[in-house]
Amino acid sequence: MKFAITALAGAALLAGLAIAPAASFAQSGIKPSADGIVVYNAQHQSLAKEWADAFTTETGIKVTLRNGGDTQLGNQIVQEGAASPADVFLTENSPAMALVEKAKLFAPLPEDVLAEVPAQYRPANGTWIGIAARATVLAYDKTKLKEADLPKSLLDLALPAWKGRWGAAPGGADFHAIVAALLELKGEKETAAWLKAMKENAVPFKSNSIALKAVNDGQVPTAIIYHYYFVGDQAKTGENSRNVALHYFKNGDPGAFVSISGGGVLASSKHKEEAVAFLKWIAGKGGQAVLRTGTSYEYAVGVGAPSNDRLVPLTELGAPKVEPSALDSKKVMELMLAAGIL
Repeated sequence: MKFAITALAGAALLAGLAIAPAASFAQSGIKPSADGIVVYNAQHQSLAKEWADAFTTETGIKVTLRNGGDTQLGNQIVQEGAASPADVFLTENSPAMALVEKAKLFAPLPEDVLAEVPAQYRPANGTWIGIAARATVLAYDKTKLKEADLPKSLLDLALPAWKGRWGAAPGGADFHAIVAALLELKGEKETAAWLKAMKENAVPFKSNSIALKAVNDGQVPTAIIYHYYFVGDQAKTGENSRNVALHYFKNGDPGAFVSISGGGVLASSKHKEEAVAFLKWIAGKGGQAVLRTGTSYEYAVGVGAPSNDRLVPLTELGAPKVEPSALDSKKVMELMLAAGIL
């Protein structure tokens, strides 16, 4: 079965600007522009709106959100180049950030902004930062399976024993990020072999939420998703997850990959000080508090920032170490096409 192909994206550079924290921006002597900043937003629309509204209330800086998908907006930025009207780019996953970075379209960030996020949640080159995170998990039907029945590694899903027994949503940026991590951790040969086996073994779904519901309804016993689909459903009625539990691979396994949602300032931005202030606010106490108290159920990644109490702590996930800028979505697309998954 074929899946919808999503496009990909590219990256950037420029001189950094030291600015005052967002909370004191209005007192910094810099008058906010009348038109404010434009944010190309691939994050959850409700979360981005919470961030934007709170930031505007605190600083007086207007934020216009233009919503789309990771790869869609990443590609758009690359195509627009220096003519892009965007001041800031926010994503759900790292690969789109890496693509824009490789196209040299990001401005390097000031040290005080980088300092808002621990080193493991941002690229080493300082062109963008993590703003949130999501954990890869195996959702399973707890009425039919026990933990002891589950694969010990993501790689085990390629074994014949798992034929027809797991699902995923290969057409989306979420799954592309997981495969990008597998590629970085295990190399092209092993990733290609795993994808070939996936073509035979996996049941395709259009989205993570549909895959979760399929597990709950007994259509498939397991599915690779991100954690927050389950947590969010549980926080509501639980109607799509009452028969489901989450398995965390841990132990540095590719299946324990933690995907970093990114934020960066475009080198072509005409409102850089305001744009950097917005990014600093998101990564700082204000923006990270929205993650803790809101309903996105993504992980907070700011220094010392607590996540929502419903989440397994980041420190307990046993995630593999992956350099965010190394995630190669173009190669992932090539491999998935070659395997016949897309």
